[in-house]
Amino acid sequence: MVQFAWLWLRHQPDSMLARWFQDRVTRNGGRLKKAMIVALARKLLVALWKYVTAGVVIEGAAMKAA
Repeated sequence: MVQFAWLWLRHQPDSMLARWFQDRVTRNGGRLKKAMIVALARKLLVALWKYVTAGVVIEGAAMKAA
């Protein structure tokens, strides 16, 4: 999940979760980046669970047609 969180930041920089991460890291002066990525991984897991069970799309996520 942590590796997925790093990939999420790289490929979905305009999503709400990526902006949340950047805001938190910037507010802490760049410290606690590793702790924040774990928090982002948890938030992503919850968001993906909501997507799978209820179809709620992550805000700001760019979706591609299959």
